[in-house]
Amino acid sequence: MTRFLKSRMRGAIVVSLFAAAFTLTTAFSPVAQAKDTIKIGFSMALTGALAGGGKQALEGMKIWRDDINAKGGMLGRQVEFKYYDDQTNPKNVPGIYAKLLDIDKVDFIVSGYGTNLIAPAMPVAIDRDVVFMGLFGMNNNKKWKYEKYFQILPAGPEPAVGFSSNWFKAIETFKPKTIALLAADAEFARNLKEGAIINAKRAGLEIVYNQNYPPKTADFTPIVRAVNSKKPDIFYIASYPNGSAGLVRAIAEVGTDAMAVGGGMVGLQFSGLMAGLGPNLNGILNYDFYVPEPTMALYPGAADLIKRYQNKVKTEGLKTDALGYYLVPWAYAYLDILGQAVNAVGKIDHDAIAKYIHKTEFTSVVGKVAFGDNGEWTTSRTIVVQYQNIKNNDLNQFAQPGVRKIMYPEDIKTGTTKLFNSLR
Repeated sequence: MTRFLKSRMRGAIVVSLFAAAFTLTTAFSPVAQAKDTIKIGFSMALTGALAGGGKQALEGMKIWRDDINAKGGMLGRQVEFKYYDDQTNPKNVPGIYAKLLDIDKVDFIVSGYGTNLIAPAMPVAIDRDVVFMGLFGMNNNKKWKYEKYFQILPAGPEPAVGFSSNWFKAIETFKPKTIALLAADAEFARNLKEGAIINAKRAGLEIVYNQNYPPKTADFTPIVRAVNSKKPDIFYIASYPNGSAGLVRAIAEVGTDAMAVGGGMVGLQFSGLMAGLGPNLNGILNYDFYVPEPTMALYPGAADLIKRYQNKVKTEGLKTDALGYYLVPWAYAYLDILGQAVNAVGKIDHDAIAKYIHKTEFTSVVGKVAFGDNGEWTTSRTIVVQYQNIKNNDLNQFAQPGVRKIMYPEDIKTGTTKLFNSLR
């Protein structure tokens, strides 16, 4: 990254954004503030469309903070959080991170939840030349190639392609010939659809429908009817929570003859949406990262962490995701990896910490993690699940095995992919 580019970034994003950042809600961790604490700063979606993920991520992060502080902290110093609600609004993000680094003087920054909220923070991190850990970013470093960026989404070295590759493998037995692709007109969904197009072409599928929808779409029935008119064998969707819920309801109302439906639908992993949509989810074939199936024992410590989180939600009366499967292990892990690296280096030296992360395979609650040159995982570990046997809107059923069965990868599968309408 050249000094010229950094200078341009600084002029574009710093001073003019402070005022916006000051107006946002802020929160300190309960750790007593002191000059010798290690400060970690971030934005998080605590309101808005991604709050269902942001709130559970924050609680998982707090568990890590309490764990590391009980073990002596980072570099022998207690860890303190400084964070702001980005309101699921990318426009708020640059100002937040400029304030965190230039006014709050945090030692490290990590991202909020999701691609669309990581993207606007990237120029700030690059301009300040600091390590930046990302939480579920889809190809955020493709353009920048920033050597100090690392993210915890297990989609592999080509994340847009790796994210959906297992989904296409899970439907091979259907022998489809045509595909419809639909995505929200937002960075994550567009990136994901681009990867799905590559996988579709590799599978020899004819693309009969390929459109983006406005994120604020309220009625999806005309879109589903338009897709149905093309008579696709499979229907791949890349959507954010509101769109995911709207599309599931529209498909339940209008119907479809597609053999497989789903793929990249964010939000269907959230407790509130699962309970709200109930049996309408049956047949949906979608990505996930952790579900309560017996083969998920490959992630040492994740089950215990989730139990601790669920107990925390109950005992503290938290208004957040009751189950926490989707984000809690990963929010814990991206901080844990940062903490391991800082303690191994022995000082706050962002160059040395980045080099250590690049060369090290970490052991975490989500198993072994190693990063490639672009800060993405060296191997993909995205799982494909199919919603089956959902009887009603009781949330407890989603905490049991057999409701979100794993279809792929082969070594941890717990079921066989079935035709969408056979489960309706």
